[in-house]
Amino acid sequence: MANGRKHAAGGRGKLPRKARVGRAPTPARASVKRSAKPTASPAPTPEVIGLFRLGVIPGATPGKWIDAWKERMPRAPLELIALDVAAQRAALDDGRVDAALVRVPISAEGLHLISLYDEVAVVVTSIDSSLTVAEELEISDLAGEVYVVPEDAALRLDIPGVKAPRFAPPTTTEDAVATVAAGVGFLVVPMSIARLYQRKDLASRPLRGAGTSTVALAWPAERTTAAVEAFVGIVRGRTANSSRA
Repeated sequence: MANGRKHAAGGRGKLPRKARVGRAPTPARASVKRSAKPTASPAPTPEVIGLFRLGVIPGATPGKWIDAWKERMPRAPLELIALDVAAQRAALDDGRVDAALVRVPISAEGLHLISLYDEVAVVVTSIDSSLTVAEELEISDLAGEVYVVPEDAALRLDIPGVKAPRFAPPTTTEDAVATVAAGVGFLVVPMSIARLYQRKDLASRPLRGAGTSTVALAWPAERTTAAVEAFVGIVRGRTANSSRA
């Protein structure tokens, strides 16, 4: 009996760990990884209220930017104001427009300018002109031809060997297009202008070596309003929730 009690007593103190009840195993201490401090979300572009007037020179294509403006600024109607290249700077100076899509070169004094895109120069002439034989033209191909330059010309090139018209320069590019369509000389315009005035009696050919024509967004530096900043953000591709930094 003594041996049995001893065996029972000894067994009571030496049960295997797995057989013990009433105590949960102590979990291993896990390493705690502190997360980085969350960064603040960029502040959304503030809503603009009131009319925004955007000047646009012929050939400019602001459609996608206007659509984005209408979606983001429902309380700020956008008015498009057509501008001749010759009057683009005056429209900015006299406050007729808040900002404008302009054609470079333009006097940049007192303005902020953002270049948007470049256009190739194109020769526009009658469909029956001998200049249409080639798919592309060189500056030298124009020697001996009559160069028609309207008063509101988007491009004015110094072309060696061309002839001046025997009539006063057309007032507008549209008038100049009608002149060359009648078989008198040629006109040099940016690609978008050639497309704007495309007709069955006209032909156009890229002019190599003439450089490009740049379209830019311009506004008076002293009138950088919230509306102007919002439109600049759209032009630069910022999303609706992007910061202005």
